[in-house]
Amino acid sequence: MKKLIFLFILALVLHSCARVGSPVGGKKDTIAPKFLFSTIDSSRVNIPVTTKQLRLDFDKYIILKDISKNLVISPPIKKIKKILPNSLANKFILIQWEDSLKANTTYNFNFGNAITDHNEGNVLPYFNFAFSTGEKLDDLYISGVVKDALKVTSNKDSKPIVVGLYPEKDTMDYKQKPYYITKADDDGYFELNYLSPGKYRLISFEDDNTNSIYDAGKEKVAFLSSAIDVQKSISGLNLNLFPSKKAVKFKEAKATLGGVVFLFEGQPEHVAITPITEILKDVKVDHKVKSDTAMVSFDAKKLNIGTESPMSLKFAYQINDLPKKETSITYKHNAKDDLTLNSETTVLAPNEALKINSNYRLQSIDASKWSLKVDSLTAQSFIAEISKTNPYQIHIQSDFKAGKKYQLIIPKESVFSNFQSNAKSYLWDLKADAIENYGQLKINISHLPKSSFWLKLYNDADKEVYSVYSTSNEVKFDLVKPGNYFMKIFVDENNNGTWDVADFEKNKQAEFAKVFYKPVLVKALWEIVEDWDLNDTRTLDESALAKPSPSSVQQKKSTPNNPMQNQPNTSRENLKLK
Repeated sequence: MKKLIFLFILALVLHSCARVGSPVGGKKDTIAPKFLFSTIDSSRVNIPVTTKQLRLDFDKYIILKDISKNLVISPPIKKIKKILPNSLANKFILIQWEDSLKANTTYNFNFGNAITDHNEGNVLPYFNFAFSTGEKLDDLYISGVVKDALKVTSNKDSKPIVVGLYPEKDTMDYKQKPYYITKADDDGYFELNYLSPGKYRLISFEDDNTNSIYDAGKEKVAFLSSAIDVQKSISGLNLNLFPSKKAVKFKEAKATLGGVVFLFEGQPEHVAITPITEILKDVKVDHKVKSDTAMVSFDAKKLNIGTESPMSLKFAYQINDLPKKETSITYKHNAKDDLTLNSETTVLAPNEALKINSNYRLQSIDASKWSLKVDSLTAQSFIAEISKTNPYQIHIQSDFKAGKKYQLIIPKESVFSNFQSNAKSYLWDLKADAIENYGQLKINISHLPKSSFWLKLYNDADKEVYSVYSTSNEVKFDLVKPGNYFMKIFVDENNNGTWDVADFEKNKQAEFAKVFYKPVLVKALWEIVEDWDLNDTRTLDESALAKPSPSSVQQKKSTPNNPMQNQPNTSRENLKLK
């Protein structure tokens, strides 16, 4: 009996021992880390300018995620020496710097979404810590929303957007970080906190390289044309990001088919290029106004340039009225670099021109040697010319009939660059598509711009597909492939034939441009009609980017036997494009 009692007690003890420890299960911890205290005085004022570090303690072990992208210090402290924790979790954040602080200045440390609970990943969102080297904390703020004015793709892959303030002065260095700086959240909302009274220039930009400095021409920009006087807090600002103007400058020169191509930035009005190397006696220079490329063509074989071994070539160039400069490249001729042609498509849309591409910049064609046959039997007349907007492309117009098959033959030595011709013949089999496979889109515009404008259709990848240059309040796209499209308008306010982008340094806003507030679904054999009031403040909804809806204002099905009846011929080739 005693033995049984002993065994029973032993079993209870072992059972109890087996249950010692943390219980399994229970609710998941969803509480973000809590800030406890810092090494800075609790009043956070009259902090010595000799202070070289800030320590912030929390109630949980934390890690810092993407701290270089999330942490924003205003005004900037340039020489940050150390930030902890780096790879291992800790219950505190330590930031050390070498710079002395500025007197009578409020400093704000904005951690964005960097502070994260090590165990459960709970984020402490947009944690700020501010202190002042003066007698009080500045408490003014500016808030608002900044968005890409022309974006029609999802925000999932968006670049970080910076919003900053520069104190207004006679001379301002925009190549430095803004004095006050913050980052917009995923919805575009931003706050600039702990501001001191004063006049500022406000700027926002896509921080593509995450250096918190605006790179003109490389990053989209938004700004206010006038200085903003911050005497009290300001909220409700709306900023729209637009492409920005690049400064005009030389980028590089490199060997290419048929010569040397010069690459520039900033769309130069005028480019002059002169060869310095004595052997370059017969060259042709092609540059179109506001083009970012210039082509220097020469006959490398005839001049014996780089045919046996690489040769150094030297050029002088001048952009607009800037000082003349020199550059050199190493050139090697490849005897196999023949002039070649290829067709963009084998199926032609109704009334569409056939486009033939060349790998060389073209100077002339001898279309009298070409032949176009229908059903491989009957010769058909056509008109062929080098594109006025693309010197690497040939456009061929003819009376292509829906459903008919065609054959185009381009014999050798009938397409010419400056010093080359096609060394072989080409044959393409083509088919004209039926008009029944296309729809029509008509746009009724109210509050029409005073200047000419481009109305453009973009696909889901934000690639331009159709374009019309117009002054009318009724714009038609007569032959549109079925699908979802996003619509944008670009106004040519100064009638220079180009939509001018934003120029922050010259305080020049981009010309008017806008995205239609919803996607448009075009159906085959349907006429889709949309009304667009340019004063409408509605913007494209994020949900519409993921799944466009067929919510057109009017839809009218065309007669199957005579689709698009009585509609004028305004195919893409007959429209004036940008």
